[in-house]
Amino acid sequence: MSDYTLSDLQHGKAEVRLVKVDRSDDVHVLHDLNVTTQLRGDFTTAYTEGDNSHVHATDTQKNSVYALAREHGVTSPEAFLLVLADHWSAQPWVTGTWFAAESYAWERLPANGHSFVRAAQETRTAWLQSYGDERFVLGGLTDLVVLKSTGSEFHGFPRDRFTTLAGTDDRILATSVTATWRYASTEVDWDTAYATVRAAMTGAFAATHSLALQQTIHAMASAALDACPEVVEIRIACPNKHHFLVDLAPFGLDNPGEVFFAADRPYGLISATLTRDGVAAEPRAWAGVGAHA
Repeated sequence: MSDYTLSDLQHGKAEVRLVKVDRSDDVHVLHDLNVTTQLRGDFTTAYTEGDNSHVHATDTQKNSVYALAREHGVTSPEAFLLVLADHWSAQPWVTGTWFAAESYAWERLPANGHSFVRAAQETRTAWLQSYGDERFVLGGLTDLVVLKSTGSEFHGFPRDRFTTLAGTDDRILATSVTATWRYASTEVDWDTAYATVRAAMTGAFAATHSLALQQTIHAMASAALDACPEVVEIRIACPNKHHFLVDLAPFGLDNPGEVFFAADRPYGLISATLTRDGVAAEPRAWAGVGAHA
């Protein structure tokens, strides 16, 4: 047989749906998470020999999510992933962990303290990487859909024999923002930091007179780093949700920038990473996380 090198061993339970209700007050607090766990460690013989003596069952990992939520509570997705990391890093044969969480927002209805409606907004995201005693926390969001009906241009791009797009000095700019950012430490007020970054990005989107979606992404990333010193690096990916002016001339009607066709595909996809000067790259923090997750 040829010689091969086995690496990147990990296993866990994907998409554990956890709903934790804090009933410590008459006004309940609801935390709705989708948690994925992955353990890294000394699992080689499970792959080479089918020896499971070092393998912590994925079902056990699922149960730990529920049990630790009861024992420690849930205050934020980042804080809960740190609880999971502390638990699993102390288990035999585990040398590192990779945890992810999506957090779904609910708004309390005014009638009482225990009725909610699902908030129609972005999904909050978090990742936790551990390597021995080291911890790296990423925060983020996805499906943050934003649109501006003016204040956006696109022109001056190269033209060749395949170019049909006309330049414009006034267009609809719409996108669904996915952003992921790296925290400098684990000593962070997670909810405040998340709200600060989100507000900075949406504020920059609204305030920037955009000559390109690239310019808007840079403005959003810069605003996030300016507003939240705990964040040292941010990655943003934005599909360009194209809106095309509908030709109403066949019906004897004009269309002064009022009626559009919203196309879902194909679409432009623009991304960038912004890092504070002097901050070293930390690829371990992003291992297993999409390039712009």
